[in-house]
Order: sequence, then structure tokens, then C-alpha cells
Amino acid sequence: MSGLPTYRWRLAPEGLATRRQLRAMGLRPGGQDVAAEVRRPRRRREPLVAYLYRIDLARPVRPMTPGRTAALAAAMRARRTCPACHRDAGYCIPRSLGTCVTCADTAELSAA
Repeated sequence: MSGLPTYRWRLAPEGLATRRQLRAMGLRPGGQDVAAEVRRPRRRREPLVAYLYRIDLARPVRPMTPGRTAALAAAMRARRTCPACHRDAGYCIPRSLGTCVTCADTAELSAA
């Protein structure tokens, strides 16, 4: 245990929320420390842990600025661009392949 108040899954008191729940409310933790945790039992493995934050200390999500929007668009474009053929694949290139599926299939056929 981590010394934090620990609750069973779905039994946390009112006023506490996970990051995802805060985000759905348009909030963010805002630098506050973790207030508690919930544990979900799992068979044969470590339990899942979700950290809880106080809703009353949460701050509003910062709005997207034009610069952040442009940076996010550039990052997504880089993830979709194949390093071999330099084309936009229309999907995020799988890291396991390293190239678009077309280039990966072509490389596999030429290697065989």
C-alpha cells in the first residue's frame, strides 16, 4: 500500500475523481497531490490502481491556443508520413513496422 486512503472499485466517496473523470467535467488536477486511490482486483496479476483527485481543488482545462493546435497537427502529420515513400498514409504508421503497410509488404516480398 502507498499510505493513501484506498477504496474498492466504484466505492470512492463523492468529491473525488480520476483524471479521466475530471477531463470529462472540463477540469484538470492543477498541480494538486493525489488524494486517494481505488483498486480493482484482478486474477493472477497486480490489481489495477486509479488515482483520485479532489474535484473542489481542480482547475479548468487550459484552452487550445493556435500554436498548440499547429504543433499537434504537425506531430500527427509526422506520425502519418511514411519515412520510406514520404507519403501521408492516412493513418498512424505502426511503430512495429516503421513504414506504411504498403512499403512493409513490398520490403517483405523483396526479402523473400
